[in-house]
Amino acid sequence: MSTKPTVLTIGLHIADILGRPVEKIPEGQGLALLDEIRMTVAGTGAATAMDLARLGVSVGTYAVVGDDVLGRWLTGALSEDGVNVSGIQVDPEVPTSATMLPIRPNGERPALHVIGANARVSSDLINWDSVPDAQHLHLGGSLLLERIDGPPTAELLEKAQQKNLTTSLDIIGFPGQDYEYVFGEAYQFIDYLLINDDDAALLSGQKDVSTAIEWFLNRGVKTCAITVGPQGALVRSQDDQEFRVPAYAVEVIDTTGCGDAFSAGFIAGLNWGASVRDSAEWGVAMGSFTARALGSDASPRSRAELEDFRQSTPRLI
Repeated sequence: MSTKPTVLTIGLHIADILGRPVEKIPEGQGLALLDEIRMTVAGTGAATAMDLARLGVSVGTYAVVGDDVLGRWLTGALSEDGVNVSGIQVDPEVPTSATMLPIRPNGERPALHVIGANARVSSDLINWDSVPDAQHLHLGGSLLLERIDGPPTAELLEKAQQKNLTTSLDIIGFPGQDYEYVFGEAYQFIDYLLINDDDAALLSGQKDVSTAIEWFLNRGVKTCAITVGPQGALVRSQDDQEFRVPAYAVEVIDTTGCGDAFSAGFIAGLNWGASVRDSAEWGVAMGSFTARALGSDASPRSRAELEDFRQSTPRLI
């Protein structure tokens, strides 16, 4: 892995503990037997970086973890996958962010979460002089990033564009927030908005995905690539490109990390010089592949493995 990454991610870095299938939580001190329990790299900053590295993209990530077992494990796992982790700082005053996920038989995933060190993530983590080859910045996990949410979001994305980087944004939908405060000034600095349909409705206040996309474009977003579950993704740009990329026909085991995988595939496509349409194709393939097994790290281990999946798996209509 190059020490000079071309893609940077900053945001949520989480250790996920997942179990499946969970039909209900036992009452009292009851016991439920599961088929599988795993711990995986997760978070819209970490999982996206992991997936990018697996696809062969030179990527560096910025985060804060605690001085604990989970923090050391998370950093080590990312490094083993090829992510440049020199931008991860250790804060002994807070625990590493973690989530317990009881995965339902249909793949849904309610979450029990500790914010922990993610509350310490700030744009000051990035030393721009140390990443001269950077071409793209992905901000992942807005609405759960205490020191970035608000005006610093716009400042970070604007700074990236001033450094000639393209930008993308993904969020964690969190109802009841002041979305205009967090994103109002930032929309104009977002080249690629990579969120799901529920989050698009949450931010825009629009019930229809197409109307929500129009709302974002009117606020200054250059391209919206909105994932719509089994329907794949809807993409529309300021230059009037508009299309849908259908998902692949797979048995859905767990949707954890599918959005991060989509972001990674999309960003990787851009990094390879692909068109927006082809980048969206890579993104949908990544998301569909990841849904077939438990955890964010169910993504393909290489670009070749992803390409084999694309060639051998039928699409949903």
